[in-house]
Amino acid sequence: MNDRWSMNGVFLSLLVASATAPADAPQKPGEVTPMTPDGAASYEQVRPQADYDKRVVMIAMRDGVKLYTVIVMKKGTTNGPLLLSRTPYDAKESTARMKSQSITDILPAMDAEFVEDGYIRVYQDIRGMHNSEGEFIMNRPLIGPLNNTSVDESTDAWDTIDWLIKNVPQSNGKVGVIGSSYLGFTTLMTEINPHPALKAAVPQSPMVDGWMGDDWFHNGAFRNPGMGFIVSQSTAKGEGGNRLATGAGDDYTRYLEAGSTGDYARKWGVDQYPFMQKLTQHPAYTDFWSLQAVDKWMAARPLTVPTMLIVGQWDQEDSYGAPAVYKVLKPKDKNNNLLSFVIGPWRHSGVNHYGYELGALTFTGDTADEFRVNYLKPFFDHYLKGGPDPHTPRVLTYATGINSWEQSPQWPMGTLTPLYLAERHTASFAVPAAKGHDDYVSDPSKPAPFVPRPINLADGAQWKTWLVRDQRFASDRPDVLVYQTTTLDKPVHIMGAPQVDLYAATSGTDSDWVVKLIDVYPNTSPEPADQGSKPSMAGFELPIGIEIFRGRYLRGFDKPAALIPGKVEEYKFGLPNVDHVFLPGHKIMIQIQSSLFPLYDRNPQSYVENIFYARFKDYKAVTESVYRGAATASSVLLPVVPAPIQPREST
Repeated sequence: MNDRWSMNGVFLSLLVASATAPADAPQKPGEVTPMTPDGAASYEQVRPQADYDKRVVMIAMRDGVKLYTVIVMKKGTTNGPLLLSRTPYDAKESTARMKSQSITDILPAMDAEFVEDGYIRVYQDIRGMHNSEGEFIMNRPLIGPLNNTSVDESTDAWDTIDWLIKNVPQSNGKVGVIGSSYLGFTTLMTEINPHPALKAAVPQSPMVDGWMGDDWFHNGAFRNPGMGFIVSQSTAKGEGGNRLATGAGDDYTRYLEAGSTGDYARKWGVDQYPFMQKLTQHPAYTDFWSLQAVDKWMAARPLTVPTMLIVGQWDQEDSYGAPAVYKVLKPKDKNNNLLSFVIGPWRHSGVNHYGYELGALTFTGDTADEFRVNYLKPFFDHYLKGGPDPHTPRVLTYATGINSWEQSPQWPMGTLTPLYLAERHTASFAVPAAKGHDDYVSDPSKPAPFVPRPINLADGAQWKTWLVRDQRFASDRPDVLVYQTTTLDKPVHIMGAPQVDLYAATSGTDSDWVVKLIDVYPNTSPEPADQGSKPSMAGFELPIGIEIFRGRYLRGFDKPAALIPGKVEEYKFGLPNVDHVFLPGHKIMIQIQSSLFPLYDRNPQSYVENIFYARFKDYKAVTESVYRGAATASSVLLPVVPAPIQPREST
């Protein structure tokens, strides 16, 4: 096997191998194994002057399906730990970002400090994706009621690790696994019935429960951008995948004119994809969803692998997963030495990119690089290389507002303290004595947009930063209620997930409720000297948390039912987890509305069995009433800590 890794020849040796294939004769240095059906040589242009070795293998799983795997390391690596990512996003492209002979150019930025320090980086296409064999199933469930085969992502990870430690002689036999989003999901799957060689895992923004609060639904409201992802993933075979090619224009208008989300899916052919069909067939939280919720799988098993869970405070795709898994795993970490939880000031997957800014926000340094250098790599070094104990914090969060990394013994840290809605559109920590309500008309023909129009759901810049978008575009809409405190004379520090306790009624038979928690900057805030082309923060309305709840699920997520017109009901749901300080001179604002379009599908506001199939005549304008004071005192419960930690310089 060592001969296959020799770089003394002209080109890199590429090997097609399987876990069950018989050993073949050693190759001569520089010899290329045919990878095409006609026997023609296929290789990447890696020259002798390159500073890395690269190997491509097809690893056979227990059912015979072979998975495309790329193994990359610095030349001369010995006794190196294996760092594995199992991806639906093309392993070949993940390790060929530039045509270069430098390893730090061909790998993603977050890998540089690892490969330079002797790590062996491994990327693998999951089954059915790109260059791997087999059938792709979105978030493939574990073997059981929803999966009657002999394989799942857990078994594929086990088989892959087993092959790697037996067939990569440059390794030390220890494996770590890391990945974000879908790769966060496959990282968690690696921890279920883990291989003995798996020594550490870092799931970043993992997809955990697609109905409760990750990619597909939030509390029952469907997220329309998921259709583009479904198309791209369902067609990602070989060298690429298709996109939802709707052309230029305003997606607000495009979705509105189509009618229901089901109508839109039919118009653009998305209804032909099996996973979209599953979504429309299972709009409620049935066994189809609960039996594939990853946090429930993790709760049913012991915690044996040191795990660092990571999420961005403004994760626009998977804010639910990491905190949900932390909640079920924390009781299993009896000695407080296997589990840590991280919240950074990032967008989705922002931990792997440049963390100096997000939208209009600027932080005191590259927060993502700080974290990777000071916490992530020492974590892996300890478990994979025998490095010193870094004493990884049990909880590490970045306090936005004061821009400071903070360590905590647990999560959440704050005590839930109600911030009440009060008369004259004010908000107060004192209980309002007078009972009352405020009304607005929610018209599905004029839904409130989630960002200012025009909207392009395929615009990465718009999508990545929408959760920190200045909310003044919504404050003056007649279908948005606004409540805010007086100017704060002392800081309010929250650490946890704010909780909504909303008393409301509708004149219809169904309704969505959207609640936003907002930090209102002083209208005289100076523009930072280094802000450049960024907008001024004067008067900026910064969202700290935004969430939606579909009213039909008031009695239970698995029990959709019509609401009773005019009846005051209590709606309870959570906002995303945050560490934030509302500074003196700022105000705290709460906004309430009934649409967030076209991010979420429109609620027709008249009860239908399946909103995916709502007809134009089902969409009705209704009067929404939000109650305050006395026995119907609506509030957002803030997880307040006694005093904000003083800011300090970034490490």
